[in-house]
Amino acid sequence: MLDDRDHLLLTLLQDDADRPVAELAERTALSPSACSRRIQRLRDEGYVLRRVALVDRARINLPTTIFVIVKTSQHESGWLEEFRAAVNAVPEIVEVHRLTGNFDYILKLVLPHVEHYDVVYKRLVGRVSLFEMSAYISMETVKSQTALPTRYA
Repeated sequence: MLDDRDHLLLTLLQDDADRPVAELAERTALSPSACSRRIQRLRDEGYVLRRVALVDRARINLPTTIFVIVKTSQHESGWLEEFRAAVNAVPEIVEVHRLTGNFDYILKLVLPHVEHYDVVYKRLVGRVSLFEMSAYISMETVKSQTALPTRYA
């Protein structure tokens, strides 16, 4: 069970995981050693999965976002494993979600430019059979955040 300090620690760590323990301790009204133990417990219990660096997409020439809607006529386990392997083999595909409704999957791609979509498309369809694919170019990112609300734990 998480308490208010744990929730605050998770929020602060999501904002900047490189914050010094002394600062985290001060913000949570804990001693540095108690704060460090709590952070370790949150890791041990699986609340903190890993620490990562967020990279500026524009600086590394990946400013374009394309969402691809996929329909498939196949749902057997062999095809699902092929699909998982295919999307995992394409680094430009950064998210894949299985959906309810009229479509089976939505893929999020990050690309240097729109024309590069054809390269990714050919790599994907060369690895797995798909019934239908429709691409949608993101014109603007209205909201993008990595931090999750912590009050539900």
